[in-house]
Amino acid sequence: MTTGQQAFVIVGAGLAGAKAAEALRTDGFTGRVVLLGEETERPYNRPPLSKDYLQGKSEKDKIYVHPKAWYAEHDIELRLDTRVTGLDLAAHRLSVTGGERIGYDKLLLATGSAVRRLSDSGAEFDGVNYLRSLADCEAIKAAFAAAGRVAIIGAGWIGLETAAAARAADCEVTVIEMGELPLLEVLGREVAEIYAALHRAHGVTLCLGAGVEEITGTNRRATGVRLADGSVIDADAVVVGVGITPNASLAEAAGLHVDNGVVVDEHLATSDPDVVAAGDVANAYYPHLRTHLRLEHWSAALNQPAVAAATMLGRDAAYDRVPYFFSDQYEMGMEYSGYVARGNYDEVVFRGDVAKGEYVAFWLHHGRVLAGMNVNVWDLTDTIAALLRSGRPVDRAKLVDPDVPLDQVAGGPASGAR
Repeated sequence: MTTGQQAFVIVGAGLAGAKAAEALRTDGFTGRVVLLGEETERPYNRPPLSKDYLQGKSEKDKIYVHPKAWYAEHDIELRLDTRVTGLDLAAHRLSVTGGERIGYDKLLLATGSAVRRLSDSGAEFDGVNYLRSLADCEAIKAAFAAAGRVAIIGAGWIGLETAAAARAADCEVTVIEMGELPLLEVLGREVAEIYAALHRAHGVTLCLGAGVEEITGTNRRATGVRLADGSVIDADAVVVGVGITPNASLAEAAGLHVDNGVVVDEHLATSDPDVVAAGDVANAYYPHLRTHLRLEHWSAALNQPAVAAATMLGRDAAYDRVPYFFSDQYEMGMEYSGYVARGNYDEVVFRGDVAKGEYVAFWLHHGRVLAGMNVNVWDLTDTIAALLRSGRPVDRAKLVDPDVPLDQVAGGPASGAR
C-alpha cells in the first residue's frame, strides 16, 4: 500500500502512544505521524512513579520512553499540552483545544485512564494526593520528605507501593482499606495474607474493614482521616489509591463501542474500521482466554502498540500475550502471569520457601494452572506463560516440588482456553 501521504494520528502520549509511533516507523510507515498528549512531559513509563523514582532510587531521565531528540529524529509530530475535544468518525477528523482540526487516515486511541477521586468531605483539601502523573509523583515525594505521618486510603497496588515508599522515607504509615485484607479481590486470601504480614513487618498499621467518613483538616489543609466508626487517623499527608477508570469519553461521544473501555478485537480494532485502541483504555479480546479484558498493566501498554500499528497498516496481527504485571515492595519483588476471575479458582499452592520469601504461587482450577506469581525467584515468566497456554492439567506433587522443572509438571490432554 502507498503510505507516504497518509496521516496516522495517535491520541495519548503515554507509553502506549509512544511505542505505537515507534512501531509505525519500524514497520516502514513513511507518512505523517502525529502524537497528541495532554501532559507537558514527553512520554514516560508510569511504574517508576510508585516504585524506584518515588523512592529516589532512579533518575528522572530513566523514566522516559525515548530520548528528547528521538521524536524529531523519527519525524514524529509530538504535540504536548494538547487536549482532544472531539472526534468525528465520518469526517476522519479530531478537534483540539483552541479550535484546530486535525484530519487522519488511521487513528489510535491510547488515552489511558484517570484516578478515581474521593467525593467525601475534605477530599479537596491541600495535602490530599493522588498518583497518576509525574507531577503527582513529585508532589508525593515532597510530601513524604516533609511528613511525619501518612495516611493511605486504599490497599491496592498503588496504595501498598506508596506505603512502602513512605516507610522508606521514615514516615509513620497507616493504610485504610474497606476490604478484609489488602489485594483480597485480586489475589485471594492466601496471598493477600502474605502482603498484609509483609507490611505489618515493616511497621505499617493496616486499618482493615474501614470506611472513610471524611478527610479532616484545618485551614483547608488535610490533617487526617475520620473513619466511619468515628475514629480519626492523624496524618500530615494523605494519599488516595482507590483505582482508575478508562478515559473513554472521547470514544463514547463519537459513537464507538464502549463497555468498560473501548471495546476492541484481538487485532485491537474498534467498531470503526479506521480506529484502533491500546493500553489502559482498551477492553481487548484475548483469544487464548476467550474473553475480553481491560488490563491496567504496564505490559499491555508496552506490547499492544505493535499490534495496533500493524492493524493500522493493514497487516494481520493479533494480541494474545499472557497478561503480566509486576510489583516491588520492600525486599519483595514479584511477577504475576495469567488471569484469574474473581474467586474463580479452587486453591492456591506454593512452590519454594514462603517463609524465606522465595517461592512461586499458583492459582489452580480443575487441576489446571490459571496464574502464577514468582516472588524473588526470577527468569520464570516464559515458562509459567507456556504452562498456562498449554491448558494441560498438572501433577500437583510435581508442581509444588522445586526440584522438578516447571516444564515437566503438566500431563494429560489440553483443555483449551479457560
